[in-house]
Amino acid sequence: MDLNTVKALHIIFVVSWFAGLFYIVRLFIYHVEAQAKGEVEKSVLSDQFQIMESRLWWIITTPAMILTLLFGTWMLIIAPAYLNAGWMHIKLAFVGVLLIYHFVCQKIMLDMKKGVFSWKSGSLRLWNELATLCLVAIVFLAVVKNQLDWIKGTIGFFAVAIGLMVLIKIYKRTRKNKM
Repeated sequence: MDLNTVKALHIIFVVSWFAGLFYIVRLFIYHVEAQAKGEVEKSVLSDQFQIMESRLWWIITTPAMILTLLFGTWMLIIAPAYLNAGWMHIKLAFVGVLLIYHFVCQKIMLDMKKGVFSWKSGSLRLWNELATLCLVAIVFLAVVKNQLDWIKGTIGFFAVAIGLMVLIKIYKRTRKNKM
């Protein structure tokens, strides 16, 4: 396979991996919130969320992660010069953060399956934004490469983070006022 084909497949699986990561944490939020329901509703919802989480995780998210890493590695084998670029080192560091994020999500899912709910829905909402920040950083690094002015990039990265936190606060207030 040529570099462009491998790169396209890498991007497809990155999108799939992120879709799974974004959705799994939303399911965690709903699963945690279901614990405040009456016993029958809580039981039915928890059983359903466990099924949904498990299928999403093992059928979509984890295979997409594996294929992302496979095609990313293949791309570096075809074009090893990428490894000489500073932006690639930073991108790979963010991929490392994303792998840690992935396995923390897996632990959360397995804990919930055992009835251990150590995260609150608000904390999970913030946790969900870490994947968003990784996505922003990885895409910008991959697209603009060495053209990126690091001062502007850093300021922009933190502006996105602050903007997301402000939006979460607004959402929480709006949601609380509706209840």
